[in-house]
Amino acid sequence: MATVARLRLRIEGIVQGVGFRPFVSGLASEYGVSGFVGNDAEGVFAEIEGDRAKLDGFLADLERRAPALAMVERVRAEPTAPVAERGFRIVPSPPAAARSALVSPDMATCGECVAETVAPAGRRSGYPFTNCTDCGPRFTIVADVPYDRHNTTMAAFGMCEACAREYADAADRRFHAQPVCCPECGPSLRLTGPDGVPADGEPLAMASEWLRQGRILAIKGLGGYHLAALADDERAVRALRRRKHREDRPFALMAPDLAWARRLVRLDPVGERVLAGARRPILLAPRLPDAPVADAVAPLNRELGVMLPYTPLHHLLARRLGRPFVLTSGNVSDEPIVCRDDDALERLAGIADGFLTHDRPIQVRTDDSVVRVFRGRELLVRRSRGYVPAPLTTAQPFPRPVLACGAELKNTFCVAKGNRAFVSHHIGDLKNYETLRSFIEGIAHFRRLFDVTPRIVAHDLHPEYLSTKYALDLTGVDVTAVQHHHAHIASCLADNNASGPVIGVAFDGLGFGDDATLWGGELLIADLVGFRRAGHLEPVPMPGGAAAVREPWRMAAAHLLAAYGDAVPELDLARRNRARWDAVAALARKGVNAPLTSSAGRLFDAVSAILGVRDVARYEGQAAIELEQRVAPEERGAYPVTVRDENPLVIQGRDLVRGVVDDLLSGVAVGRIAARFHNGLARAVVVSAGVLRERTGLGAVALSGGVFQNLTLLERVVEGLEEDGFQVLVHSRVPSNDGGISLGQAVVAAARDRAGLLEPA
Repeated sequence: MATVARLRLRIEGIVQGVGFRPFVSGLASEYGVSGFVGNDAEGVFAEIEGDRAKLDGFLADLERRAPALAMVERVRAEPTAPVAERGFRIVPSPPAAARSALVSPDMATCGECVAETVAPAGRRSGYPFTNCTDCGPRFTIVADVPYDRHNTTMAAFGMCEACAREYADAADRRFHAQPVCCPECGPSLRLTGPDGVPADGEPLAMASEWLRQGRILAIKGLGGYHLAALADDERAVRALRRRKHREDRPFALMAPDLAWARRLVRLDPVGERVLAGARRPILLAPRLPDAPVADAVAPLNRELGVMLPYTPLHHLLARRLGRPFVLTSGNVSDEPIVCRDDDALERLAGIADGFLTHDRPIQVRTDDSVVRVFRGRELLVRRSRGYVPAPLTTAQPFPRPVLACGAELKNTFCVAKGNRAFVSHHIGDLKNYETLRSFIEGIAHFRRLFDVTPRIVAHDLHPEYLSTKYALDLTGVDVTAVQHHHAHIASCLADNNASGPVIGVAFDGLGFGDDATLWGGELLIADLVGFRRAGHLEPVPMPGGAAAVREPWRMAAAHLLAAYGDAVPELDLARRNRARWDAVAALARKGVNAPLTSSAGRLFDAVSAILGVRDVARYEGQAAIELEQRVAPEERGAYPVTVRDENPLVIQGRDLVRGVVDDLLSGVAVGRIAARFHNGLARAVVVSAGVLRERTGLGAVALSGGVFQNLTLLERVVEGLEEDGFQVLVHSRVPSNDGGISLGQAVVAAARDRAGLLEPA
């Protein structure tokens, strides 16, 4: 006779908002077991009763066959007394107590919902808010946990009879889908002019017509407003640039489908999977020569940023247009993406000719994620929609809850407890009140969602960062400062579930050093607790300070003076900037308003200006990006670089500058010079790592910092290190740029806490 048993289950992970309760109910029916399942603030709870063999099969399939969007971290099962109940039911969520439930990221519309939406007839034909348990809004609509409709921005939309039947039907794919809705009961679309007055006609039909006429539209998406214009309309795209005050930075495109994307960029199978997957990021990929897009979409750039439709609204609009369209963040440059309707009318009225909007509120502003493909895997440039707020599981637990405040540029924050680090969505550059407000509101939201009361707060060393000032204003917490480049390497270690020590190579624009100078071309011996500066690029002045970031020709002047002294060869660079050349050179010589920096990013700027690629940058990293764009891929020559055997090591950037100038004066093509510069710097990194291996015995190298989003440099460095027998750690789960800094700060704070190195508040 079969033995009847009952188990009490606790399922942890991303198990809310992904169809997990309906899945459990269906599995129970399949195995013929009784019991119940529900959501609470910790995740999913259940009790199952039946033959022991059936329970074992149920448990095995619970993880093996979990919904595609679910991430089961742990299943705990404990025996309890059988109660001989009949049937299986989904029970209401109890009042919140301890809170550790995970919230799913927003996911792209699934194939079934797309088919239903674009069908010529049916209840949801043409409906721009169709969703089910496998897709749709999650993070951007959640106000609190557990993930139930009353805790989302769908609370104001009561279900009609038909939707309620689907919601209650265990055989329906909308069984317990919290945002379920239809035209009878859900959000509705409207089109208005720039004054907010509704336009006549069906909104989608009129919106597509306005775009064809060359107008610019503000379109409300999942996490905020986008600005749209037809991608092949040169006049409209140029107008968008002018109104948005975005002179050169490339615009992202939305292609109607994968076939269209293949006409725009060169895709490999991995790139196609990334584009068409459930996360739907913007993919940066090589532009095809005959891509039918306006020159103004991505001026002087060999790449295009392409994404596919990820909401029913996008699918419907793309089908009506039948061609790609620009879809860029709805903001004025340097401000956060607009997500509130009243703000949109106020802040975008001078940019948009119309607003395609709706009445479902956005709880959290969230930008599109951006990725590249490197060696057959995703390399994140910006981690936001589709990825956040999924946690990163860490190898070691956080002894006490942590808040890490991140960097000033490309800011993210991180809240962490247990073995989970919740790195936030992209906040942006903390340079104005609106972005600071978004940062503060985001922290409050994450603390509430994930029940984190920080006991430790980590921040950057730079005293003027707004994120640092925010951290230092908090009371009742232990505060720890984390050097910028140490945070980069710690982020890479955490990304790879490693703890070090390693040889860390942190190349970026600028970061405050522990000697109060500006670092950025660093070789560190680092673990999670601390670091030692073991090498760096040769420091040079930054004439004019921050002005040298905006005007790369200033860095060129400084590097030329460092390389040649007063015998700088005559170059077009000096002629192009003759009006201020002598004054800037004097700043560099005297060290007046010219702080020293070892920055790799500023070295790239200098070479870009010397070669005539970019004298003045209109967005962060432009000079370096355009220099990489000019690289001749077939060129394998490299400029020789001296690595001075000092402590710390010094990589002589002047050798690279001399090589560049010699070839330029000899008439060598700019593409070949750019390649030799990249190859020479990469070789210098490999040689330096070899010296440090001899000194320390370490055989692992971690690569981090925004400069390593240059795929040419990254490939050359990884290739060289691997040939020399190193284990190489690169990023995959968070960006190597400052978007990953908060994770690094968090794991450093935890390591110091474990080591007893934190001063009590």
